[in-house]
Amino acid sequence: MSLALTLDFQYTTTIEKLWSALTDPAKLAKWVLENDFEPVVGHRFQFRSQPNEYWNGIIDCEVLIVEEPTRLSYTSAVGQEKHTVVWTLQDLGDGKVNLHLEQTGFSSVPALEGARWGVTQWCGELAKVLEP
Repeated sequence: MSLALTLDFQYTTTIEKLWSALTDPAKLAKWVLENDFEPVVGHRFQFRSQPNEYWNGIIDCEVLIVEEPTRLSYTSAVGQEKHTVVWTLQDLGDGKVNLHLEQTGFSSVPALEGARWGVTQWCGELAKVLEP
């Protein structure tokens, strides 16, 4: 069984500024985790957190798609879970941008719901990064 997470977030910003927050490793670290991301197809990178009793704190990833400034995709793997993440940006006009997430490959409802909670928290932090 493979489950998918789909979420949308709207921000008052420009599509270019939102794209930068998704692809600049220093900005990405402010709302997700420390990383060595580069927006280059085939680049392997990691998100890194403090290890704990449940995991080693590392998310292994590989960039799949870079279509500036509208689409970014990468794999995301922790243990046996391997997901595909697709971010799609859409300029809504009037200074609003929609950020759509589709994350596929979940093996269980608890993993899916854990990701829903985590991504929602991260996207709340993203709003702070986008503030003028």
